[in-house]
Amino acid sequence: MAEEAPAAAPAKAPAKSPKKKKAAARPKKDGPSISKLLVSAVTESKERKGMSLAALKKVLAGKGVDVTKANKRINTAVTKLVTKGTLSQTKGTGASGSFKLAKEPKPPPCCWSRSITDGKEEASPSSPVFECPLESDA
Repeated sequence: MAEEAPAAAPAKAPAKSPKKKKAAARPKKDGPSISKLLVSAVTESKERKGMSLAALKKVLAGKGVDVTKANKRINTAVTKLVTKGTLSQTKGTGASGSFKLAKEPKPPPCCWSRSITDGKEEASPSSPVFECPLESDA
């Protein structure tokens, strides 16, 4: 019995992948973004303790947003608005709970805006009576 070498498999040409057609870019939808719609929904609300996520989704559905398709985008928009400081979360964690508009942070009071209690003149940068800690060179 003669040993026969296994026949070498003929070299196959690399399989050409069919050219993928680029999907046509979807035109961007007109109208405000979801985050702008969320902020407007919360501002229109008269609730003192804020709006729940379910109530926000009902308002968005009334404005023409497909909530089932945009559910993930709504949740991420809510969490981003909370981390940015536009909304504050009154109850819950993450994208669940109640949300209301965050209060505007007040700038620290400047020393020059205070009046001197003598009643003679007001403090001005040209004639400082005391040093302003915000304006120090330290």
